Amino acid sequence: MDATTSEIATTAARLVVEEGLEYGPAKRRAAAQLGLGRAQLPNNDVLEDAVREYIDLFCGDTQPAELRALRQLALMWMERMVAFRPHLCGAVWQGTATRLSDISIQMFCDDSKSAEIALIDKRVPYQPATVTGFRGEAVEALSFASHSAELDEMVGVHLMVYDLDDLRGALKPDGKGRTPRGDIAAVRRLLQDTAP
Repeated sequence: MDATTSEIATTAARLVVEEGLEYGPAKRRAAAQLGLGRAQLPNNDVLEDAVREYIDLFCGDTQPAELRALRQLALMWMERMVAFRPHLCGAVWQGTATRLSDISIQMFCDDSKSAEIALIDKRVPYQPATVTGFRGEAVEALSFASHSAELDEMVGVHLMVYDLDDLRGALKPDGKGRTPRGDIAAVRRLLQDTAP
């Protein structure tokens, strides 16, 4: 990796951790801040490594508890939405989340509207949106804020609604051989493995 790409990754990692930005916007903003708008941006694996380094250097005393609180809140919502085969993904699943991170849960449904109806039945006010899915396709996202008692603040929760057929390809390992998402049992194991 060249020095320019490394510098963008380091700056973007700070934006991800300190401001809660997603990877794409963080990379573009880092390049702009450094006056490197046309430079080659680091890929997500490089940025994730930079985020882990940043957390180890500057947040090692607070991030583990914050991550645990986010995983607990994610598990609560996964259990509430168990009928829709929820899988935790993103920074909370991968272990790079801080208190500024949102929770991303992918749900694999027979009927996409049934997840929306479930939130209405639970009296959860949500905002629907269309986002880019893990294969580049458009998927519906149901977003809302949920209180974390451990963090004593509201946390953004995003439920992405996929067809049930998409689950088959969703569990393939990523470029580093890791599972890119985990079901309820996997999240429970993570919490048990990191119990204080």
